[in-house]
Parts: sequence; C-alpha cells; structure tokens
Amino acid sequence: MINGRRGLCESKAVFSSQPSSPKRKGGSANMSLKTVGTALTRSLWSRGNGTPPLPRNPKASRLSTTCGAFGDHGEKSRHQSGEAPSPGEHPHKCASGDTKRPKESMRGPGVTGVRRRSFTSNAAPMDQRSYLWTRYNDLKRLVYDLIPPGACKSLNSSVIYANNEVNLAEVDIYGFDYDYTLAQYSNALNTLIYNTARDFLVEHFKYPEEIKKYDYLPNFAVRGLHYDIQKGLLMKIDAFHYIQPGTVYRGLSPLPDEEVLELYGGTFHVPLQQDSGFYGKGPKVKQFMDIFSIPEMTLMAVANDFFITNDIEYDPVHLFKDVSEAIGMVHIKGYMYKWIMQDLDKFILRGDETDAVLHKLVSHGKKLFLITNSPFSFVDKGMTHMVGKNWRDFFDVVIVQADKPHFFTDCIKPFRRLDGNGDLRWEKINSLEKGQIYKQGNLFDFLRLTGWRGSKVLYFGDHLYSDLADLMLRHGWRTAAIVPELDHETKVVSAHRYAVNLTWLQALTGLMERLQVHRDAESRDVFLEWQKEREELRVMTKNLFNPQFGSIFRTLHNPTYFSRRLNRFSDIYMASLSCLLNYDTSYTFYPRRTPLQHEAPLWMDQLCTGCMKTPHLEDMANIR
Repeated sequence: MINGRRGLCESKAVFSSQPSSPKRKGGSANMSLKTVGTALTRSLWSRGNGTPPLPRNPKASRLSTTCGAFGDHGEKSRHQSGEAPSPGEHPHKCASGDTKRPKESMRGPGVTGVRRRSFTSNAAPMDQRSYLWTRYNDLKRLVYDLIPPGACKSLNSSVIYANNEVNLAEVDIYGFDYDYTLAQYSNALNTLIYNTARDFLVEHFKYPEEIKKYDYLPNFAVRGLHYDIQKGLLMKIDAFHYIQPGTVYRGLSPLPDEEVLELYGGTFHVPLQQDSGFYGKGPKVKQFMDIFSIPEMTLMAVANDFFITNDIEYDPVHLFKDVSEAIGMVHIKGYMYKWIMQDLDKFILRGDETDAVLHKLVSHGKKLFLITNSPFSFVDKGMTHMVGKNWRDFFDVVIVQADKPHFFTDCIKPFRRLDGNGDLRWEKINSLEKGQIYKQGNLFDFLRLTGWRGSKVLYFGDHLYSDLADLMLRHGWRTAAIVPELDHETKVVSAHRYAVNLTWLQALTGLMERLQVHRDAESRDVFLEWQKEREELRVMTKNLFNPQFGSIFRTLHNPTYFSRRLNRFSDIYMASLSCLLNYDTSYTFYPRRTPLQHEAPLWMDQLCTGCMKTPHLEDMANIR
C-alpha cells in the first residue's frame, strides 16, 4: 500500500501476505478480487465493454470509436486487414458501441486464439471538444463498470505486510519494545498528555492563562509530519523532500500555497541540509515519528494559534523548545506512568492478544527478549496485567531504561542488574541471565554476551528511528514495525467510495497525460475542466483519511517521508503484535513485485485505467 504497491482499488496490498488463521474470510475476499480480474481480462483481451455510456457533452458524437483506456483512432483499415501492430503501439485494443462486429484473430507473436474487434463506425467527424469528451466518457464508463461493489473488501488490518522477504522458520530470537509494541494504549492517553503539558506551559513557563481554553483535538495531527522550527509551520513532506500543497499549517489554520512558495524561495522543496536528520532531528526541521508525538504536535499548533489570533508577537523557536520541554516533563516526572498504572483496563488495549503471542512463540521453542526505555516498575505492572505475575519466565533477557537509540550506537554504558525491588546492584555483569532485570547497557555488550546476531533475530518496535533503523542498517537484524494507524487506513482503503475515486483519478491522470498533445484553444478549455476535477478528486481522497494532512503513507500520488522510512527500516509491518497470531512460525512473507515506472504498462491496473506511460502513435503525432 506504500511505494506504489497499491494498484486498482489498492487491493494488491493484501497479497503481500495472507494470514493462515481459519477465522479469516479468505474465500469471499478472493472471489471479489477474482471478479475484478476476470472483468478486466475480458475487457482488455476480448470483446470490450458493451454497457451504455455515461451522459456526454451535447456536442459529443452518438457513437464512440474507442474504449478510451487503450484504443486508437484512425486504424480501421489496418485492424480489419489483420496487420500486426507497429513497434511502440500497445497491442491490446477494444471498441465500444457496436455489438455485431466480426471477430478476427490478433495474430500477434506468440498469441493464438484471441479475438479482437474491428472499428466500423460511420459517425460524422467530431470537433476537438467532442472528441476529448468522448474519450473521457468512454474511459469513465470503463472504470465504473469494472469495479463491482465490495471489490476491495479483501483488505484487513490483521494482515502482516512485507517490504522484504522474511522466513520465520529462520528466526530463532524475537525481541520487543514495550510501549506501543507489547502494550497498546488507548487514545485517552493522548488527551491526558496534552492537557498536562498545556498546563505546564502556563504554570512553569508563564504562558497566558487563555491557552487553557484550547481543548485537545484528537483528529488534528497525524504521525510523520515535519515541523519548521524557525517558521512555526507544521507540514507533510513526501519521499522526495517536497511539501504537499494544502498541508502546511501555521497554528490551526492552513497556509495558502502562494505564501508557502514565498517562504521557501519559490519552491515546495525542503533542502536536505534543512530537513530532519537521520533520527528525525535536523537543525531547522524536526520530524515527529512516534505515536507519543501526536499530542505534542497538537499543542505546538494550539500555542502558535493563540499568539497569531491574538496578534501577540512571539518567537517560534522559543515556543518549540518550551512545548518540547513541557511534553518531556510529562514523561520525566512520571505522570504518564502513574496514569496508566492507576487504570490499566482503561489505557492498555489487546492485553490478552499479547499474552497469546508470547505463549505461542515460547511453545515453539523461540527465545524472547525485551529492550525498552520505560522503567521496570511501570513495565512490571503492565506485563503483570497482560500476562500474569510470572511474565518474566517468557523472556530470556529483560532490559529497561535502555536509552534507545543510544543503546544501539553507544559502546560505553555497562549493564547494571536490578534486585527484586528495582534497586541497582553494584556487581559487574559478565552474563545476561534469564529471570533477571538489567538496566542501561549497550548493544555491543548485548551481542557479545548473547551471541544473537544477524537475520535469526527479529525485533519489533513502533519508532522507526529509535527502535529499528540502527538494527537493520548496522547489525543486520530483521525488523518489524508496529503501525497502529493501519487499522484506520485499511478501513478507508477498503471502502467502495475510495476505490472508485482513486481508480477514476488514476484513469483521468493517464488520459490527461496521453491527450496533452492537443493544444488548441478548445482542448485547453477541456483540460482546464479535467484539471479542476483531478484536483477535487485528490482532495477528496486525502480527506477520507484526515482532513488536514491525509494518509500517513501518501502525499497525493507519492509516498510520504514516513512511508519512505518505513520501507527502508522495516522488513515487515503490521497494525499490532496480535497479527502474528494469524501466521505459523515457519511462514514466509513475500513482498510483491511492484512496477517500476518503465514497467508500469505491463501491470493490469495500469492497463485498465489508461495510465500507460507510452502514448499511442496517434497521440504522439503532434510531438515535434
């Protein structure tokens, strides 16, 4: 679903891995996809589409001579004579409007028994406007007819998606982060973090009391956004360092694209030297990558909004530092740990599923370890709630307050053992023993003492930088990203409305790409209408995820910066640890081969939506 993996209806993503659990309704999902594939194949390779066209421009011809997606005009004599297509022309043609045309063999190299339809239209020549609208309507009819209701229902958030091939039979050791990995938290936690940090701004940093009137906005920000520290702007950036238009916010209000261009020197591009560094913390721009950062982004926007709307002069750099410190105080002073431990049922989700995952892995002889930045008392309380008092029996090594990501790069800090009360012991650590609790340490000593190296280790975490990046790039471990947002995103992608809008958007884009060689005045007017519709479709699909920033995985057609990092630093990714319950411990995850741009015409979704990169010869006639 990322990096071009989603084609028609975004349905390809589910094929990345199919769960083995008998509870999954794989039959109906496969049938719906099979229906789409059958319809596409018939349309592309056989008889075309005979359904009535959509209402057209009044000037359009009564009879169309092309299916719009992959048919040419003016090729009647050659098609009827059975002549092979010329080099550079796509061989798969279809026509619409005629139901009793003779069938002829394609006679293409290596293809036998496949029939094609010839063009026999005697309609009067169309003017340029009518011609373009005819192509438009034929293509739209094709798109809408080939997507049956429920075609995309095969997507579900219990699937594990693969960026890289992973054979679980080769994995002997499973490692875990704690927060948002073993323990999933409810959204109620974000509200408390926001409210407490907001009060810190007023009480400790002496911000105006009126800021307390701003309540938490749970659906304002999404993970992976960038924040320009000096300009006080929250924005969404794609994998190529370009800002997505319409997603730049100063406070709680969007900034006009014209003003964004002015602020960034006439471009939407953010230079590499200004962008966030390897761990998301650049000199001028910070990327918010963990789930705990969502209330921080919201508070940042709220504080900016207060000063802007009240016309109070302020320094955005000071505001950024103050908000960051206020959020940090919530963690340092232990407020978050206190809230969760006081009401575990309210804040911890899917505890039974975490218990089931650990039991399953241990029963199959796997070794487990835990490396977390959280303190032992907090982890002990949560794990006891989810798994039971003997939770430590599941783990061969438990490390708390590890100080990630420095744990993975620092070779200085030694391990220290904690006693049963959580107090530090003074002895030198020469081995990591099961049942003991260790603090701090570093990965180099961990590798030396355990001997656990390479692809036989699979580590799970929610933070792409702090949890996964170094393990994959420096140490060759397998990595698994926990992405809770997949629950919401797959529901949106599975909706029929989204499937139709996205497929028609792709088709319209392909049509505009191929017909842009028509540059007369009438054609330009038509293209202005198409461009307006295309922009409306893009906004519509974005708003289905989040009205301000859209999907965490895409900026319009490109992957987001977050998505790029997800693909780079994780072998597999999933909504929650419980997804492991749907697969046996010898399952192999195969990433699907997704098309490079020069391969795109070979893919079915590109063919059916008219997005072929090579224009037809007729469409290229005006190119000099």
